[in-house]
Amino acid sequence: MKSFFDVQSAFFIPLWRRIIIVVLILGWAVFEFFAGSPVWGGLFAAVGIYCAHQFFIAFDPPVADETATKDQDPRV
Repeated sequence: MKSFFDVQSAFFIPLWRRIIIVVLILGWAVFEFFAGSPVWGGLFAAVGIYCAHQFFIAFDPPVADETATKDQDPRV
């Protein structure tokens, strides 16, 4: 279950992916607040703030293991 919530993944190394995810989540929170659903708005705002913290303050991308890339078959 840890990998489901792992935002410190190599997938998130490009900055544009992190920005888009945070903007979409916080944008959806604003939409929910304007639609009259403060519970869903608060939930999405909390997730958006958590993602923003993890992506921009505490982000420590995993370092690629150089031995793993040397051992891989280049034809794959």
